[in-house]
Amino acid sequence: MTVEPRPLPRDPWTLRFVASVRRFFRNFLREPVDVLVTLVPFAFLSVFLFTRSPRTNFIFDEQEALLANPYVRDAAVSPHKYGWLDAFTTDFWGRKPEGTIGSYRPLPNLLWRALWWLGAREQSPFFHHWLNVLGHGLNAALLSALLWRYSRRRDVAWLSGLFFCTAGVATECIAGVVGLADVLSVTGFLAALHALRLRGKLLPLLPLAIFASTMMSLLAKESGLSLVPLLPLAALLLARGLHPRAPYVWLRAAMVAVGAVGAFVLYVEGRRRLFPVPVPAEFTVAAVAEKSKAAQNYAAIMRWYGQPALPKDALNNPLAFTDAPHRIAGALRVYVRGLTQILFPWTLSGDYSAPQEPAPNALVFPESVLGALALIGPPIFAIGLAIQARLRARHFLAPVTLPKRHAVGAQTLWTVERFQTRDLRPMLALAWLTIVLFYFPVSNIPIPLPTVRAERFLYPCLLGTSVLLAAWGALLLRHAAKPPAGEEIDPALPAKRPALLAARGLLIVFVLFQGICARRHANDYSDDLAFWDSARKAVPNSAKAHLNYSVMLGARSRPEERLVENQVAVALAPTWPMAHVYLGDTLCRMHRAPEAVPHYLRGFPLAANDKPLLALGLQCLWDEKQLVAGAPLRETLVEEAKKTEKPTENSWYNWLVADLMANGEKNNGIDPKSRPRSYNEGPRE
Repeated sequence: MTVEPRPLPRDPWTLRFVASVRRFFRNFLREPVDVLVTLVPFAFLSVFLFTRSPRTNFIFDEQEALLANPYVRDAAVSPHKYGWLDAFTTDFWGRKPEGTIGSYRPLPNLLWRALWWLGAREQSPFFHHWLNVLGHGLNAALLSALLWRYSRRRDVAWLSGLFFCTAGVATECIAGVVGLADVLSVTGFLAALHALRLRGKLLPLLPLAIFASTMMSLLAKESGLSLVPLLPLAALLLARGLHPRAPYVWLRAAMVAVGAVGAFVLYVEGRRRLFPVPVPAEFTVAAVAEKSKAAQNYAAIMRWYGQPALPKDALNNPLAFTDAPHRIAGALRVYVRGLTQILFPWTLSGDYSAPQEPAPNALVFPESVLGALALIGPPIFAIGLAIQARLRARHFLAPVTLPKRHAVGAQTLWTVERFQTRDLRPMLALAWLTIVLFYFPVSNIPIPLPTVRAERFLYPCLLGTSVLLAAWGALLLRHAAKPPAGEEIDPALPAKRPALLAARGLLIVFVLFQGICARRHANDYSDDLAFWDSARKAVPNSAKAHLNYSVMLGARSRPEERLVENQVAVALAPTWPMAHVYLGDTLCRMHRAPEAVPHYLRGFPLAANDKPLLALGLQCLWDEKQLVAGAPLRETLVEEAKKTEKPTENSWYNWLVADLMANGEKNNGIDPKSRPRSYNEGPRE
């Protein structure tokens, strides 16, 4: 009698499921790290971390850049006014050259108009914001694939894309719709770096590919000019790693320079003809006639470049109204704080208005010294790394010789025995240069900008920091996986050393920390009230953050809270006319008009030519019957308005008051054509 053996009991379905998942990821991570492989996971990760609430509304700069942008809105409102090609004859805000405030970015406007034309809801920027989210995932995939193509190291490739995709400091750029300009600019840069892989019969197409990528970056944002010096340097550094058999280093660098410079020249000449702006007064021939030859040459370059005049506001950028040495010291302080936020994005804010980032009183202090070192040090490191890599000629390293299972631990879950790894030092040199060359144009060091600080300025720098962190993380894992001297390796067992587990844990904690910060800050974009509430807490010394939060409270019928926040704004910025007028408006709308009058009378003269602000306050006074015939305030207002007149220039204050006195009864206050645009309202006809 034979007894048939009983079948072995099957594992529970949970264990089988976990084993299947592990097997899937093991096989998935053994595939070459290409764009198509990395795009899906990084896109999903970006969606998870940065997607705003579908109930969100237009927040901060989105009000002007989209909702009040006549070029973007005309696709749905009045197509006969603006054609599609008018993106190249208007600025970022849809204004013509005579009314521009400086930014020329046709590519984002084209995409936003296309979405409006396709029927995106005017009450929400949700679908516009998804361009940023998906574009961020694409950029992470491009970065990861580039590191794989160069180094053939999966650990460095995956970690670089992961660090970039989860970076918490990218929240403003990704969650805020206006960050599309930065996202597209980085996409152009990464596309240009991938173009450096062209070889053989496709090599003659290199200048054309560089030209197209650079032009894309420039049309997305002005900071794309950083590509002009950066791409030839990238060709010099990466040629031997990407093309070991036929590097043609100097030929490739020359071809890249031709493409990048050609795109820059065509961009400038095209902008000068399609979007002509007046020459800033400080760069005219007469203004520099008595200055040094160097100053005259610089002015000539700036006249050719034709940069639209940038607005200067002491509230948005206190560094714009100080001398150059103090401006540079303050900019270096901001630079250091930005680099710190890349690693530790505890608090992020969409606004850093005065007095949050004041101009420094001294030139030398810890943060200015650290900023100078952080600005000068990276190029020195880059030169040192490039020279070291060239002299030692270690552009190829032998494959890992450890047993397969141990090699998995040494390479952070991924086997590399089939591929030759390459020297990372040239890529690290490029990473150091990327941080400095992308940040310098927006640092307030060469010229003062409208904004003292913004997290979206750091988005291109994340490319460099992500590569550096990935190289450090891979090195940490490799060293942690090495056995102590004299210890034999058991090839039948996976490497589970305490040091390796600790290294993996450290990297996991860092990624989780960044991801949690990103998700938490993305929640701040749920609506305008949540956004400004977060901003005032993150930057408690920003007068604009408190004032805008008070406006959002007022829109939700919470006048007492609005009054408190408005008073904080006035205390922080006692010479800011908007703070005084809005405080008066708060009291006026609470039917406490007599208390509002002193604030109006202080704010109106300071805003003598701010037509919308003046109209806001005057209309409320009219509605509260403070300007009826015979009222004491009526005569006082007329006298105060006349004092703002200049011999050669009329003020809006005097004009609006005179029109109100003459036609107030007919118009029921201010002429409707002169009234300010309501919140969440589109452009005026």
